[in-house]
Amino acid sequence: MIQHNAMPRRTVIVTLIVGLLLTIMPLPESLDPFRPDWLALLVIFWAMQLPRTWSIGTAWIIGLILDVSQGTLLGQHSLAFCVIVFITVRFHLLMRVFPLPQLTATVFGLLAVYQFLLFWTNGVAGTHAASTVYWGPVITGALIWPLLVMILSGVRYQDRSGN
Repeated sequence: MIQHNAMPRRTVIVTLIVGLLLTIMPLPESLDPFRPDWLALLVIFWAMQLPRTWSIGTAWIIGLILDVSQGTLLGQHSLAFCVIVFITVRFHLLMRVFPLPQLTATVFGLLAVYQFLLFWTNGVAGTHAASTVYWGPVITGALIWPLLVMILSGVRYQDRSGN
């Protein structure tokens, strides 16, 4: 029984570490504004699939780790992650039955809320950035979402089946 519960936790932790690595990996300056919010996408996916295990507390910790790794205002990403995870957990039963195009549109909205909260906290702190820094990740994240769902659903199915 312990082995069965440890498998999904290990998978979630590994995907979150890979998401953090993809987030802090350097990209060319022209592509950096279009980097998807990997951790936001992963947090949304896992909060939707496992809402009782991976929810607001996990989002807060991941946000703090992201803030420290990027050197941003401490708690900025934590606040944004907690808000989108709260919305995801609140409506996870609805979102799980959405067809993929509708789910992608919903994730687009969640990513827009995430970026708006980052924009708002940056504005309060007096930090300004170009609009592509905020809208680029939303668009690329929504475009990548269907592929990410297919990959992570396959990984989750393999973990549940014990392969």
